[in-house]
Amino acid sequence: MTPIVTAFFDEATNTISYVVQDPNGKSCAVIDSVLDFDYSSGRTDTKSADDIIAYVQKNDLQVEWLLESHVHADHLSAAPYIQEKVGGKIGIGDRIKIVQDTFGKVFNEGTEFQRDGSQFDKLFVEGDSFMIGQLRGDVLHTPGHTPACLTYVIGDAAFVGDTLFMPDFGTARCDFPGGSSEVLYNSIQKILALPDETRIFVGHDYKAPGRDEYAWETTVGEQKAKNIHVGEGKSKDEFVEMRDTRDATLAMPKLIIPSLQVNMRAGQMPEPDDQGDVFLKVPVNKL
Repeated sequence: MTPIVTAFFDEATNTISYVVQDPNGKSCAVIDSVLDFDYSSGRTDTKSADDIIAYVQKNDLQVEWLLESHVHADHLSAAPYIQEKVGGKIGIGDRIKIVQDTFGKVFNEGTEFQRDGSQFDKLFVEGDSFMIGQLRGDVLHTPGHTPACLTYVIGDAAFVGDTLFMPDFGTARCDFPGGSSEVLYNSIQKILALPDETRIFVGHDYKAPGRDEYAWETTVGEQKAKNIHVGEGKSKDEFVEMRDTRDATLAMPKLIIPSLQVNMRAGQMPEPDDQGDVFLKVPVNKL
């Protein structure tokens, strides 16, 4: 079955969110939504999420799922806000527990911060399936960028989050806590084992050198043939050497500190203090 896929590009974070619709009905899922955040002022905004909500309402869609491909380090999730407005269950990989434990310590969250994934409505594991109306989705566990990364294979489309980029840009970094270039290579091979005609929808695009337009849709066949990091049968050893060397030169994402604190809570802010004020922590020399 071929789902109807509508993309929403957020230029501030180079994130692509998706509405994935059952072609035979009105059920849909929202994948990797964005809550706008101005770090310099500490203010949030909902314009990106409101664009998705407006599309859902205009087309009389029923949101069944709000899916996260992983705990994003480059943008805040708008899943709770969208859930409040139009419904849906929030889902992520069950390895979120590892991420919560790791960053619960980094941010000194204390025992009141639950590290069991209970902030989410559904924790997926490899081989799980779910329905969007009559449209079936299947879950691939594709770690390496983070321990909890998932690929959602929905009909003839695969939503890979940060695991793969467009073929001319390559693959995800692996230097965050719990990341591994060897593990990522194996996860990518799992994606590339899907049928060549499978459509791949990526989570970010930064316009590779020589390309003037943003892009987010490719195919398994194109990735196998043209991906600059793993295409043309590149070996694991070649990939690991390239990836580890490249990652050593990369700066941290500018929104990593607020993003991790919010996204490991399923898009919720930390609990307010006695005056009702919400604060995000900045750990020094921890990342």
